[in-house]
Amino acid sequence: MAIQATKKILIIKLGALGDVFRTTTLLHGLKRRFPESRITWITSKAACGLLENNPYINRILVFTGQTINLLKPESFDILISLDKEEKPTMLAMDIKADKKIGFGRDKHSQLYSLNKESEYAYRLGISDELKFRLNKKTYPNIIYEMCSCDYKKDKYILNLSQEDIRMAEERLRGSGIGDRDFVIGLNTGSGNRFANKTWSLDSYKRFIERVVNETDAKVLLLGGQGEKNIIRRLQSSFKDKVYSSGCDNTLKEFAAIVKRCDMMLTGDTLAMHIGIALNRYVMVLFGPTCHQEIELYGKGSKLMSEIECSPCYKKVCDKKDNCMSRISPDRVFKQVKRYIVRDTGTI
Repeated sequence: MAIQATKKILIIKLGALGDVFRTTTLLHGLKRRFPESRITWITSKAACGLLENNPYINRILVFTGQTINLLKPESFDILISLDKEEKPTMLAMDIKADKKIGFGRDKHSQLYSLNKESEYAYRLGISDELKFRLNKKTYPNIIYEMCSCDYKKDKYILNLSQEDIRMAEERLRGSGIGDRDFVIGLNTGSGNRFANKTWSLDSYKRFIERVVNETDAKVLLLGGQGEKNIIRRLQSSFKDKVYSSGCDNTLKEFAAIVKRCDMMLTGDTLAMHIGIALNRYVMVLFGPTCHQEIELYGKGSKLMSEIECSPCYKKVCDKKDNCMSRISPDRVFKQVKRYIVRDTGTI
């Protein structure tokens, strides 16, 4: 049954950061369908920065015991529960709403779909065959179907201030990157949720060597606190031939740095989603995760591992010859080189 016009919508989406960010695409569809609605989004403290200054969100709440107590007396017209973990799904059951969408828990604490439109998304979580082999739908397409909204290739929402952009540009100029330089953002981060979402140090070195020796592009190393070591080692290997954006940036600062990149090479990470949101050309290396669910909006390319066990979503992998090692630096460089030539007409 179609959802009727509403005034109050609650979205429960806590993590991971990339998943929270890519869910912002849904706001377009909700506002088209319910233009007068007021949207509350409850998320993790770490994800709040990704949702700030979003014109479609009226209230951002951090998931805490105090917030739960604040919400319980309220009533919503629509509640959208998009996480499958126990705490957010139990919260979805405790809050009053006329219509509930997504995932909840029954009296035995078992996960189930709250509406029939969410059954496909539920089955993706319990069937490897469906998720890894049969599914052809992107994540935005899936969540639009869950909410009975019309998907129109709506993009993520990320608003950077002019001050954010100015400071990022000044920092990069100070490190030696000029306004006319063609910049390849090389994201070295992968998070710790799944094994093998990024290359080995040797693969990064082989790729960078070809870029600096065979093109005029400048390689900008991207990463956070967890990537300090690999960035330091790459800088040590290539001296003044590579550049670093630093590892202590806020999410908005990091995003402003990504905006300066002409293209980005990354795994399936938050940085990938930021690049997509900022309309950068994103080249993504896929190993343990599903490439089918990622929407590049016609600006990017996917390089999948040629190994039978990929994707797997395993947290631990002991294979030396693994999915990411199968994606050779030479193969990636050829793709990058083609894009540089197409974009600049030179190499």
